[in-house]
Amino acid sequence: MMLQTPYLLFLGDAPDPLAAKVAQGIKDWRPQYALGQLRLNGCRADMKIPDMTLADGLAAGARTLVIGVANRGGVISPMWKSVLLDALAQGYDLASGLHNLLRDDPDLVAAAHAHGRALYDVRVPTVNYPIANGLKRTGKRCLAVGTDCSVGKMYTGLAMDAEMKRRGLKSSFRATGQTGILITGEGVPLDAVVADFMAGAVEWLTPDNDPDHWDHIEGQGSLFHVSYSGVTMALVHGGQPDALVLCHEPTRTHMRGLPDYDLPSLEQVRDTALMLARVANPACQVAGISINTSGLDDDAFADHLATVEQRMGLPTVDPFRQGAARLVDALENL
Repeated sequence: MMLQTPYLLFLGDAPDPLAAKVAQGIKDWRPQYALGQLRLNGCRADMKIPDMTLADGLAAGARTLVIGVANRGGVISPMWKSVLLDALAQGYDLASGLHNLLRDDPDLVAAAHAHGRALYDVRVPTVNYPIANGLKRTGKRCLAVGTDCSVGKMYTGLAMDAEMKRRGLKSSFRATGQTGILITGEGVPLDAVVADFMAGAVEWLTPDNDPDHWDHIEGQGSLFHVSYSGVTMALVHGGQPDALVLCHEPTRTHMRGLPDYDLPSLEQVRDTALMLARVANPACQVAGISINTSGLDDDAFADHLATVEQRMGLPTVDPFRQGAARLVDALENL
């Protein structure tokens, strides 16, 4: 992709901060791209960057309006349509990671053509991926697996990759979702790949490499989330991980979007993910635990991490809040 930067992040009418996780990821990992945010009435997400109109964004230098919302089902809300059309008319390109593609909307296509603007759909596979063959690949791979969706799997991989690069080690972050692709500019939109080819797409994304090179594979969904477990399974088997990092957000009261489903324990995730991962790689181990403590204050977050570490016997950190040094140490000691 050749998206024009910087961005104005469109938060629309996001009902909560998690719904704007695409914008949050860009703001946290590519802050130089995030000039401002555009919010509609009723929006309950805030990236803590300047609120701007379309005209404000253009004046500040923004070139692409990025839909920063990942709503259930990935649809373009009718409430957003006039803003998107106005953005094209004013000179913005549009970028989206929704399942509901920009290029499938006749009004947006016509407006983009009339004003000479581009539509970028991130969630469109561009490769004819193979069916997985399960052959062992050289190099090493680490996969983040979670108790639920949106608990910090992408942040964990990005933080570990950044720490390894800081140490001069060989490392790559392998994006598998729309936010990771918008941050890095490449990857596989895994949940848009035909099911039979998902594991093969992960094999394609993480090919043979130097023996001391680590791929940090962006996790998706959860093995325990009945809506999205399929994409997680493809990552577990296609990734053939040498290491797993367990990811959790401790303030959740139920699975996201599924109020009748409780979250699994970290022990359940450890045992289930490890059993399934060893189908493809019998040597797989759990390296550590990543806790998203954004909902905890300074005292509570430290106490919670210490409690989990003692219980699980694994290095336990919030890699965004503390850095990923201890998780990388664990990989080097495997």
